[in-house]
Amino acid sequence: MSARRPHIDRRALFASGAAAALLAATGLSTQTAPQQGGRLRMALSGALRSDRFDTRDQQGLFMQVATVGAAFETLTEVAADGTLRGELATQWQGSADARVWEFRLRKDVIFHNGKTFIADDVVASFALHAETILSDIDRIETPGTHRLKITLSDADADFPYRLSGPQMVIYPSDNIQDAMAHGIGTGLYRMHRFLPGRQFVGHRVDGHYKDGQAGWFDSVELVSLPADTVRAEALRDHFVDAVDLTHSADLGVLKEITLLPEEHFMTCAVRNEIALPQSIGTRWPLDNLRAAERWWIT
Repeated sequence: MSARRPHIDRRALFASGAAAALLAATGLSTQTAPQQGGRLRMALSGALRSDRFDTRDQQGLFMQVATVGAAFETLTEVAADGTLRGELATQWQGSADARVWEFRLRKDVIFHNGKTFIADDVVASFALHAETILSDIDRIETPGTHRLKITLSDADADFPYRLSGPQMVIYPSDNIQDAMAHGIGTGLYRMHRFLPGRQFVGHRVDGHYKDGQAGWFDSVELVSLPADTVRAEALRDHFVDAVDLTHSADLGVLKEITLLPEEHFMTCAVRNEIALPQSIGTRWPLDNLRAAERWWIT
């Protein structure tokens, strides 16, 4: 008789300071080693002429990918395989009742405007959601420049998961409005061109703390194509590398295209010249919206 697999208490796991390290699997396929270079071109739906990098707004897929997938980052992130790991936070620990959470933050992070990332940036960014999705935060304290202590009004063992959501990006506290207008975050791609409702172009940040781990493209370009048939045609005719779609009827021959996460429940289609992590999560479309970070050209 085989030994019974031990039960893992998720609350106990996230209450330990080792959680971030334990869940830090890269999710990258061992069959194809990523190489730096090239441009990722994506045609996406949901763009508006009123778009800006303001996560308080109801963002379409276009802006979600440009925001959390390129220009900005969150404290935690859901990895390609669906596990949780740290991004701007290196580790966290929850109290026994899951009401008090302490976070240690990265010390090697620079915003695109040259500002050093500190705990005050998280406090200012979270304040934007104080009356909505973070209304259960009673108090935020900063015991150090790279430490946070957050007290919730009610227990929430999934609080670290919540902080990985696309609305939870971190802005520089010294000028949040400018950051919202010009995409000033800590992400792998600095905004080069932004035409609201039409196009986003980001160039890879030199010396980013994720070097050698993510962000394999030299640049990423997002274009807005509202019609499913037009996006499918752009992919089929090699004008773009990936599109969001819910069906494959307009794609024609599929031997050159991969459907994600699968043909009968697809959210996007990608040309086979783009290599993907071995395991793709399904929490959000386009590999948790982070295609620019996690995909690469073969």
